[in-house]
Amino acid sequence: MRCAGRIRKTTELATNPQNDEDEIDDSSAPLIEHLAELRTRIIWSLLAFVIMMVLCYTVWQPIYNFLTQPICHALAGRGQDCQLQIIKLQEGFFTAINISFFGGFALAFPIIGYQLWRFVAPGLYRSEKGAFLPFLIASPVMFAIGASFAYYVILPMAYDFFLGFQQGPLVATSEEATETRQLAGIAFQGSMQEYLNLTLKFLMAFGLSFQLPVLLTLMGKAGLVSSEGLGAVRRYAVVAILVLAAIATPPDVVSQVVLFSVIYGLYEVSIQLVRRIEKRREADLKAQGLWVEDEE
Repeated sequence: MRCAGRIRKTTELATNPQNDEDEIDDSSAPLIEHLAELRTRIIWSLLAFVIMMVLCYTVWQPIYNFLTQPICHALAGRGQDCQLQIIKLQEGFFTAINISFFGGFALAFPIIGYQLWRFVAPGLYRSEKGAFLPFLIASPVMFAIGASFAYYVILPMAYDFFLGFQQGPLVATSEEATETRQLAGIAFQGSMQEYLNLTLKFLMAFGLSFQLPVLLTLMGKAGLVSSEGLGAVRRYAVVAILVLAAIATPPDVVSQVVLFSVIYGLYEVSIQLVRRIEKRREADLKAQGLWVEDEE
């Protein structure tokens, strides 16, 4: 543990202060070296992002075709053709740029995370490295699971709900059947860029929502939250999740219930993960003889 390490270093300093001072001076890198290291990691991250962005730009149309599958399935179920409009002259170009930007960041994220790890790892203890690395791996995995859940489950329900406001041309007949009049129809003619922006918002919202177990577990590992504390605020968490479900999904009860159930389930899983970390920490402290039972 870090506490024990600090106690040992304090003892060594009291017995041999000169050696300890030399050890600290030898292991401390000048500030300019840290800044140079940070610059190197940022350059590699930006280079990876630019390369992946250019790569995604070359295949932006297949990516866009994949992202339009939810709306195409919803339109096909209503017997309508799947066609989006270019409202502005430059809209197609900016749509390709948006796809390249988000696709490039998604593909470059493992490299960016690796560069971040290489920068912070030298300043961590071996136990801290072992604790931090799994969270660095779990974060993109949970984001991918959340985005996939939004794509395959939420988007079809959301777009089917939105398309339900369409109506065909109607003919109204008066009670005497002597006069008829035609009412305006309502048909979907979606903008290419607006559809992409809405779809990416859904994917980002659910991908970030699925980071909840990673965030709470990491905070539990650092001792910032406890399983008892998370359980005590469960009622407030339910309200917050309900508000999030109402904001992130359309006014459709089914999709709101699905999102609430998933996020609340992740919250309960987070409590169990934090409790498991606490039990493991307690067992380690007992094995070292440092555990002190709380007095009633």
